Amino acid sequence: MKTDNLLQQINFIKEIDKVKYIQRKTKLFNSDRNENDAEHSWHLAMMTIVLAEHSDVPVDILKVLKMVLIHDIVEIDAGDTFIYDTAKSHSNTDEERIAANRIFGLLPKEQADEFISIWEEFESGQTNEAKFAKTMDRLEPLLQNVSNNGGTWKEFDVPYDKVYDKKKVIKDGSAAIWDYAEKIINESVEKGILKKTSK
Repeated sequence: MKTDNLLQQINFIKEIDKVKYIQRKTKLFNSDRNENDAEHSWHLAMMTIVLAEHSDVPVDILKVLKMVLIHDIVEIDAGDTFIYDTAKSHSNTDEERIAANRIFGLLPKEQADEFISIWEEFESGQTNEAKFAKTMDRLEPLLQNVSNNGGTWKEFDVPYDKVYDKKKVIKDGSAAIWDYAEKIINESVEKGILKKTSK
């Protein structure tokens, strides 16, 4: 039985190598190279460890780490949906659900069930762990865009109100991090790297 588990786990490990090929719209800090999903997930995991003290409430750090490391694995099949996409919803989609069942289903049943449950918890964003994980997920590209003089905001003509609306979920996990994030969003307007328009 353990051998069967190992083979299934190795197949999963091979499959998730594809995460390294999923290109995101955001670029690395102070760079013109696009980030991939694996780099994004690694960075969120490090941010979780470093910034955990700023969570509004105590959280299970291991669970948050699991969330940030697996939340984008579904993009192997479903692709990356740009957070400011106007044509496609960034929320949990049928494609992502099918992808979660297929990819996590490569694992032994108990692990598959756990990973699907953790992915669902992250997507719903209701628990303290999910809120903090989403704080990390929204903070990283904000920092990247600021470092790149507007980055994807400029490239895709994203206005202040859209950025503010998508980023305000940060406050659900950390008031302190939201205070910082709100400040740099507003400073980005003052610097002219984020347009304050209604449309």
